[in-house]
Amino acid sequence: QVQLVESGGGLVQAGGSLRLSCAASGSFSSINTMGWYRQASGKQRERVADISTDVTTNYADSVKGRFTISRDNAGNTVYLQMNSLKPEDTAVYYCYCDAVARVIYRYWGQGTQVTVSS
Repeated sequence: QVQLVESGGGLVQAGGSLRLSCAASGSFSSINTMGWYRQASGKQRERVADISTDVTTNYADSVKGRFTISRDNAGNTVYLQMNSLKPEDTAVYYCYCDAVARVIYRYWGQGTQVTVSS
C-alpha cells in the first residue's frame, strides 16, 4: 500500500504563485512516473504535468511556461511550482505516482484545492 500526502494549496490572487508538494510513503520498491492532474468544478479531470525517473517532463499546453514539475533526489516527492496563476487554474489538484511492487500500480493523493481570484 502507498500513501500520497499533498500540501501547498490555497487561495492566491491572479498573477501569484503557489508550490504544491506530494510525498509518497509505504510499501514499494521504487516509483516510476509521478505527476499532477486537476479537476475544476463541473469539468473533467485533466492532466497537468508529469515527470519520469530520468527527469523527463511533460506539460499540458495550458500550463507550459508557467508551471514547473520536479522531484526530490530520492524520487519519492514531487513538486509543482505554479507561477503567473490565472483564475482558470482554479481546481482541485491531485498528485499520483506509479509505484513498483509486485506490479506497477497508480496511486492518487487526496487532492488539494487551489483557488485563484481575479
